Amino acid sequence: MTLKQTLRILTFSMVTMLFVNQVNAAFPIKTENAQTEVVISSDATVDTVIPAKNADTNAGSKTKLAALLLCLFLGVFGIHRFYLGYPILGIVYLLTGGGGGLFVLIDLILLLIGGLGPKNGQFV
Repeated sequence: MTLKQTLRILTFSMVTMLFVNQVNAAFPIKTENAQTEVVISSDATVDTVIPAKNADTNAGSKTKLAALLLCLFLGVFGIHRFYLGYPILGIVYLLTGGGGGLFVLIDLILLLIGGLGPKNGQFV
């Protein structure tokens, strides 16, 4: 592969990443599952609706250490992006080999300084 072909692939993948980020910003996907439970009094009338109590409130939480390790060892495959909730960027990383390692290096720095986190919130 020549330098010209490599630069074309990197340019295409960066433009694709920018486009995906713009689409995600313009059309956010709401995935909140607000579970509720109904409390029924002894006379069979509904008193109130309160949020359901979850046994594990951190179920599905993401840790910064796991994201760093995935990025460090499997970053060229985009596994850390899948883990953080960015599947389209994960596919871009998979197809471009992490942008020749450049995107992986950027993601490592962003993870270390706190600029990259899970799509649905913060790290635990």
